[in-house]
Amino acid sequence: MRYGLIVLWMLCWSVTSAIAQVSIGIGLPGVSIGINLSSYPQLVQVPGYPVYYAPQLGSNFFFYDGAYWVYERDNWYASSWYNGPWGMVAPEVVPLYVLRIPVRYYRDPPGYFRGWRPDAPPRWGNHWGNDWEQRRRGWDKWDRKSAPAPAPLPVYQRKYAGDRYPKVEQQHELRSQNYRYKPRDPVVRQHYQEHAAPRAAAPAERGQQRSQPPQSSPQSRAPAAQEPRQQPQQGSAQREQQAPRSQGQNGRPEGKGASQEQNRGKGQGQERDREKGDERGQDRKK
Repeated sequence: MRYGLIVLWMLCWSVTSAIAQVSIGIGLPGVSIGINLSSYPQLVQVPGYPVYYAPQLGSNFFFYDGAYWVYERDNWYASSWYNGPWGMVAPEVVPLYVLRIPVRYYRDPPGYFRGWRPDAPPRWGNHWGNDWEQRRRGWDKWDRKSAPAPAPLPVYQRKYAGDRYPKVEQQHELRSQNYRYKPRDPVVRQHYQEHAAPRAAAPAERGQQRSQPPQSSPQSRAPAAQEPRQQPQQGSAQREQQAPRSQGQNGRPEGKGASQEQNRGKGQGQERDREKGDERGQDRKK
């Protein structure tokens, strides 16, 4: 019967309001605690409390000290973004002002809330037992005049809805750029340190790996250092080898040029011998 009412309420809600679409379905893919928000919900401050609640959602959805809180299946969950991912918070460390939220602001109260005063907080001692009551003694005693001011809402998250909802590794960076509030509660601070610090370290490590140039071994660097020194030596050796080819021992040219000069010399000598022979022949005739 209760499930049928929830389904009927969802159908009516999809027609009457477009502010926040909520689907509740245990076991659906990607839904870890049974709540899936497609857009940023409307949040209203609980009168006299530093806490916000979501009156248009059919879930126990709150905002306190810079974090979102959900009470689902007898467990408390916290997240820095309105649609998770969610981390479970033990009953022994749930912030006091979250425990003090009056019953009437639970939009989906569990069955054991029935009969409890709507203007008073749930009877957590009855539900969690005497051990919890001893550890959190005095949790429901506080001076309303000394209540801290509510933390500002991270309204920048309205821009990230549907397909634009950021991945886990992007959430911490976006929050640090757009939301400067520092949590007061030690549990909330620890939640941010445990969930945000490892995600911020991963991109930094990837950046260091990209910035480091590849290192080569000493053996691979040695030939590169010797190559510039060998090139001028080879050039001078070639010049020295070419120089002897141009001149002989007595400074005469060798090679093709030398052979041509020798041929010319031999030809001139033969002509002189013929001239002398002719002169001798003429003298004999006379």
